[in-house]
Amino acid sequence: MDAPVKLMPQKDPFRILVSAVLSTRTQDPVTAAASARLFRHARDPQALSRLSPARIRTLILPVGFYRTKAKLLPRLARMLMALSDRGRRGQCRDGDVPRTMEELLELPGVGRKVASIVLSQGYGLPAIAVDTHVQRVSNRLDLVRTSRPIDTERGLMEILPRHAWKDWNRLLVALGQTICRPRQPLCSVCPLSRLCPRRGVSDSR
Repeated sequence: MDAPVKLMPQKDPFRILVSAVLSTRTQDPVTAAASARLFRHARDPQALSRLSPARIRTLILPVGFYRTKAKLLPRLARMLMALSDRGRRGQCRDGDVPRTMEELLELPGVGRKVASIVLSQGYGLPAIAVDTHVQRVSNRLDLVRTSRPIDTERGLMEILPRHAWKDWNRLLVALGQTICRPRQPLCSVCPLSRLCPRRGVSDSR
């Protein structure tokens, strides 16, 4: 059994943000490799802003929508630098990433999932990032019965204690990558097998 892919550098909101942007519509191992290549050339917003879209394309290929992401990442870096210069609300220093959902959603390429990853993994704040693993496993556990990520996020917020929000994505991603897979989930070795109703699972072993 493969070990779970560790995508996000710990306690580095900038790298977590960029990795999360790259991860959209992209498989986890591809995101991890592309992020590592990019960060060898762009350790901070200043360095990223200096890279051309053409250079970024070669570094992040073959992530999903790599052409679009290659264009938006320098813009994202420049916006972070502008936030730092203005010190908006006193929250951005030296290229720091914003610490609120509202400000994060103003950045190019950032939706609720990416913003929640930054808040929870970068700053340890209560936020539930709903990706494909969280969506699938939460429904199989019958914690929610939803098809849209926003509905899953709201449903989980209603039933999970607030202190557990920030860890939910990390835990379910690990479970979804290794055991609760999209096809042929390994229910027989799942640590939650006694609790899981296996809703929607038709082929388990």
